[in-house]
Amino acid sequence: MKLQRKNRLRALSLGAVAVSGALALTACGSDDTGGGSGDESAPAANSAIKCDDAKGELLAAGSSAQKNAVDAWVKQYTASCKDVRINYNPNGSGAGITNFLQGQTAFAGSDSPLDAEEITKSAEVCTDSQAIDLPMVGGPIAVSYNLPGVDDLVLDAPTLAKIFDDKIKTWNDAAIAKLNPDAELPKTKIQTFHRSDDSGTTDNFTKYLKAAAASDWKYEGGKAWQAKGGQSASGSSGLAQQVTQTAGAISYMELSYAKDAQTVHVKTGAATPVEATVDNATKAIAEAKVVGEGKDLALELNYEPTAEGAYPITLVTYEIACEKGNKAETLAATKSFLTYLASEEGQAILKDASYAPMPEEIITKVRTTVAGLS
Repeated sequence: MKLQRKNRLRALSLGAVAVSGALALTACGSDDTGGGSGDESAPAANSAIKCDDAKGELLAAGSSAQKNAVDAWVKQYTASCKDVRINYNPNGSGAGITNFLQGQTAFAGSDSPLDAEEITKSAEVCTDSQAIDLPMVGGPIAVSYNLPGVDDLVLDAPTLAKIFDDKIKTWNDAAIAKLNPDAELPKTKIQTFHRSDDSGTTDNFTKYLKAAAASDWKYEGGKAWQAKGGQSASGSSGLAQQVTQTAGAISYMELSYAKDAQTVHVKTGAATPVEATVDNATKAIAEAKVVGEGKDLALELNYEPTAEGAYPITLVTYEIACEKGNKAETLAATKSFLTYLASEEGQAILKDASYAPMPEEIITKVRTTVAGLS
């Protein structure tokens, strides 16, 4: 794991260029959500959003899984806080953390909490303090596939592990047929796709495989893909594109990216295989435990729920910011924006974008912690 982090930091040493040159989201809106504050479709100012003294440009980067949620948030927020320009680069959790630790962004988005080494390093950018994890967005990691004529495909953890480890190579394999006795499975070759960039979605997907199929998934896990075989693509959007245009493809991605393809129903310990939906993800996330120390709200997810309707492959995206020692020029905008994200209004729009709001017990702690940022 140390080698992976070292490689990540070395490969992203030009992070400043990535942040300044590839920022995909501004107050003017994005391709996914339409125009921003200057567009005819921009929302009216929201009286629940408190701009306070927020102004200037706010740079952030990281998780591509939450990109569609950030699009929606920014559109609403900048309609009210017209003196703030927000640039969010969905360059992946690993890259976003690196950008933040190099002092290039006000906050980062990551689908995995900071590890011990990253927390220690954060003291270099958080004066007399450290970075903390703020769980803000939840949702299912959908297993998306392209197999015309096969609906409601059921797979379990061991079968998924073998598929993504290149042990099951065709769609009519006996293990898949056993889980889908009524399906007419073709002998089409399975085309697996995984993330090419360091990704919290990869981290959570492989944590699920490791927890629920330990005898079939022997890899250590982490943000970097480790299994042999398969093809790669950058970001959740890249994986979604590959699945929709490749017959026999299968991949993993946040649910909002899987709109144009079918998704696997996952067999768990419950009686009925579970579909990837926001509500089903919320049932599983509600079982998470806060394991961070102090004001850090890192969660431990349960990847093996047995409750009916609890979807087992979930992720939580964290906004990562300094507890104290935030840069004075961006502190007001950071607090104002994160306060909106954690508010009832901010959480309420997540479901329409195929994300799961945080359970009330967790988001209440987030609101208190954000209020104390300094």
